[in-house]
Amino acid sequence: MPTQVRVLPITDRAHDYAQEIVDRLRDAGIRAESDYRSEKLGYKIREAQMQKIPYMLVVGDRDIENGTVSVRTRKGDDLGAMTPDAFLGKCLTEIATKTKDI
Repeated sequence: MPTQVRVLPITDRAHDYAQEIVDRLRDAGIRAESDYRSEKLGYKIREAQMQKIPYMLVVGDRDIENGTVSVRTRKGDDLGAMTPDAFLGKCLTEIATKTKDI
């Protein structure tokens, strides 16, 4: 099954938070993974877009402080910061209605 969401931590400090997000998404039935390689963020985003992964969640220090994720789509749209629960609700709604922002 293809990945629906890839979580991209900006720094090593964000790895634990990224894993929490992945676990929460997987618990809800979303196919999620994270990319812990120490590549540049732009490279990881381009790679995920080329692999046609619908959503990338970029997490950094500010996201950890605020309890948010920065959402980007495969088309390159930046949906801004939202809480993991808000993003999960959006995903589950899209899956239930079979619609995509993509």
